[in-house]
Amino acid sequence: MPNSLVVLDLQPGGVAAELQLPLSELEPAFGHQLLLHPESLVAEFGPQLRAYLAQHIRPVSPDGRPWTVRVGALQQVHDAEQTATGPYQELTAQLWLQPPTGASARTFTLHYDAIVHQVVTHVILVSVRRDWAAGRVGDDAPTAVGVIRLDVRNNVVPPLVVDQGAATGGWWAGLRGMVGLGMRHIAEGTDHLLFLLALLLPAPLLAAGSRWGGFGGVRYSLRRLLRIVTAFTLGHSLTLLAGALGWLRLPAPPVEVLIAVSILVSAGHALRPLFPGGEAYVAAGFGLVHGLAFASTLAGLHLSAGPMALSILGFNLGIELMQLLVIGLTVPWLLLLSRTPRYAPVRVVGAVGAAVAALAWIIERTVLDGTPFSALVARAAGLAPWLLALLAAGALLSYRRYRAQPAYSPQLPTRLS
Repeated sequence: MPNSLVVLDLQPGGVAAELQLPLSELEPAFGHQLLLHPESLVAEFGPQLRAYLAQHIRPVSPDGRPWTVRVGALQQVHDAEQTATGPYQELTAQLWLQPPTGASARTFTLHYDAIVHQVVTHVILVSVRRDWAAGRVGDDAPTAVGVIRLDVRNNVVPPLVVDQGAATGGWWAGLRGMVGLGMRHIAEGTDHLLFLLALLLPAPLLAAGSRWGGFGGVRYSLRRLLRIVTAFTLGHSLTLLAGALGWLRLPAPPVEVLIAVSILVSAGHALRPLFPGGEAYVAAGFGLVHGLAFASTLAGLHLSAGPMALSILGFNLGIELMQLLVIGLTVPWLLLLSRTPRYAPVRVVGAVGAAVAALAWIIERTVLDGTPFSALVARAAGLAPWLLALLAAGALLSYRRYRAQPAYSPQLPTRLS
């Protein structure tokens, strides 16, 4: 028989709790037939389920003062699996637990007996997933706190004491944790980086009609690079803020497809000038789409206003730091290589590779159920340091070779009007 899970996210002003309730166990405890039509369960029984959960959860401060409990969203029933039980259907509920004035949100006694008050063999596992003040803001494995089950001898369900001690880092730890989360999000977000790098591939070059010409000069290249990166930053920062605050929400699947489309467009531009001189506008436009994907990470943290404001700042800062790191490690070699004839095949290979990846993602995110390509990309991402080293070595060797040739002239080509 599957267990219930109570997952806690500790915040400075309260606790966001997620209840994961097996439908087969909830049905006899709740007293209604839930398994007949699970797809319409939330619409049909939503108010009764919220009232039931509010009745069976009661956090109390160490001095005996009760907390305020607010039952929020009930997610549609979905499939779940636990190692010992196999697949089953599960209902997930989001709650906000508010301590009384002056009480810590890190230490309380949790009285909770949903399901187990009727199904006496049921077991409830309680864990802490995130602890904002301690800098734990990612999706790492939750830390077990304890187990709630019926005390058969006394026929009672004993409460569980949750004591996470004093906050070790407070606001600074939360900000630092969010910066790290933003950096990790970009480091693991291959599609975000691939869009930006594909857009930067032709940045050092001059457009000659329907083809890319020669190197446009260091100042010209840096100016274009700066405009592209700044525009992308402004675009994704705007929708990151709007999405994290709940002002703008789009379902994840179309956002993921649009991100793949943005890579395909930037790859096509790297092959042939599609919008020469307009790269910054394209970067800003697609940056709005990428920002919505970033915002979904923050929305999943269920933070209150103060921590959310600081988290938006820290997360965005982490994104920019990782972007600048990747650009700083890559762009110098592209600039050096773009001075030589060897840049053309490198640009074409990079653009074709990005286009193939984009098409595969579009197919995967619109047609396929599984994620075969994403798994392949995740493994290939481990080769990034070797590819960067190969790019650096190739750029240095090509530049030295063509500089040493008698026909080589250090004069830069004049910019096309």
